[in-house]
Formats: sequence, structure tokens, C-alpha cells
Amino acid sequence: MAKKLLRGDNALSLIALVVLFVISAFASPYFLQVQNLLNILKQVSYSGMIGLGMAFVIIGGGIDLSVGSMTAFIGAVAILVLNALGGGALAIAAAFVVALLLGAASGFFNGIIVTRGRVAPFIVTLGTMAIFRSLTLYIGNAGQFIAQGDKYSNMGMSSLVGIPTAVIVFFAFAFALSVLLNRTRFGRHTCAVGANEKVAAFSAINVNVTRLFSYVITGLMVAVTAVLLSARMNSVNSSNSGQNFEMDAIAAVVIGGTPMTGGRGTIWGVVIGAIILGMINNMLNMLSVSPYLQGTVKGLVIIAAVFIQRGSAKDARA
Repeated sequence: MAKKLLRGDNALSLIALVVLFVISAFASPYFLQVQNLLNILKQVSYSGMIGLGMAFVIIGGGIDLSVGSMTAFIGAVAILVLNALGGGALAIAAAFVVALLLGAASGFFNGIIVTRGRVAPFIVTLGTMAIFRSLTLYIGNAGQFIAQGDKYSNMGMSSLVGIPTAVIVFFAFAFALSVLLNRTRFGRHTCAVGANEKVAAFSAINVNVTRLFSYVITGLMVAVTAVLLSARMNSVNSSNSGQNFEMDAIAAVVIGGTPMTGGRGTIWGVVIGAIILGMINNMLNMLSVSPYLQGTVKGLVIIAAVFIQRGSAKDARA
């Protein structure tokens, strides 16, 4: 894993992470407290998990703007299933299975329109972003979905040896998806499709199937996030749950060294990018900077990351 973190694609992001860590440690005496560091990791785990799936979509030359609304929709359905079955352990398991199936179906829906319908991913997912949010508002009558009982919220707030469950799940999926990207035919095909679709097709790679499965993976990661987040909050707000998750996920991917043009990228780079965003938010809060300015900072960081990538690409070509 250490070798993967030190790869060229991750080097600049890793340097930025170290520099930001040192600056944060000097800027606030509370930054290095164990509970604060765990809180940062817990906060970034949810959008970070979506970023892991988003990496496959972007590396393959696509984009998915629907993940935030999809998170709210899947979380709402999961709570409805949970409540309908009584809120016990079996109900939680059933809600999780339904969420995974719905996530895979939602990703498949996005992917099939992009591949078979030949519609630009930006347009498709912009449309489904509105659809998922609208459905959530409709079935919840623009209100909240509240889970019954304590077991669901206990799962969301659980930890193992002091580490929040969401953090453990985040890193477990990062490891698994890193293997999928770097050690399997599907991962190699995804990079090839993003680098040059025509060349990939001439190389006997099924471009449509490869892209379709990247959206399915993203849908599955959204489903896991939806369950863990709704369990942590014990509810889903139909209006704002999952709001801006698409921005955070894309930002984590880009900051982690994956170019928006696709063709290459790393899963551990996404992890680094998510942590960088979490540390920035944490420091802004500690320095009492208005929360309304956090979006401005994220936007500037994304733009800066793109410019750095362009500069690196020009140097490589030179």
C-alpha cells in the first residue's frame, strides 16, 4: 500500500496532505487531538466512499452529478423498509439489501442511458439528480424519514476499538476497489476506455459494458453511504440529505490526482483527496471562518488542482 501511495499520480496530493497537516497542527492546539482526527475521518468517509465509485466513472471518461440526490433517495427507501419490518436486526439487514439493489439499479439506469442512449453523462446525471430528489420529496411529502427503534442509530454510531464503523468501511472499500482498479481486467479496461474510447474498441474492449459497470459501482457505493449516513442521523431529510455530495466526491477524485479527462487515476489518491477536504473544513471551523465560505474554498481547491494537473501534464509531454 505504501508504494501505491507514493506513485507519481499521488505524489503531489500526498505532499499537500503533509503540508496541510503540519500547518493545521501549528494553527490550532486542538487539531492533533485523537478525537478531532477521528471526527475528520468520520466526516469524510461518507462522501469519500462515493468518491471511490466516482473515480471509476471519471477514469472511464464520464461524470455522475446524481450521487447526492441518489443518497437521499436510497436512504429514504431504506428507512421505509426498516420501519415496515419493525426496526429489528432482520429489518436492518433487509433495508441494507434493498439499498444495495436500489443503488445498483440506479447506477445501471444512469449507465444504460449514457451507453445505449448515447447521451452525454453530464446531461443524463443532471436529469437523474432532479429525478431522485423529486422522488424523495414526493414519497416523504417534503418532510423527514425517521427510523423506528434504537438499533439502526446504534449501528450508525458504532465503532470498533474506538474507530468509527464508517471509517473502517471506507478504508475497507478503498482497499478492495484499489485491487479492482489495479489488478483486474475491468480496471485496465476502464483506464483504456477513458484514455481513448476508439482505441479501446479496436482492442476488443466492450466500451459500453465497461462504462455501465462503472456507474453500477458508483450506485453501490452510494447505497452503502446512504445506509451508514441515515443510520448515523437516524433520519433522512428529503430536502437536503446528501446535498453537495457530488461536489465533495468529484473534488476528492480531482484533488487525488485523477484528471477530469479520464484515462488514469488511483483509489488511494481519492482517499488522500477526501482527507485533504476534511482537514480544510476542520481548520475553517476551528478558525471560526463562516461555514458559508467553505464552498468557496472547495471550489478554489478544485480549480487549483486542475491547474496543477495541467502543469504536470505539460511537463510530462515536454
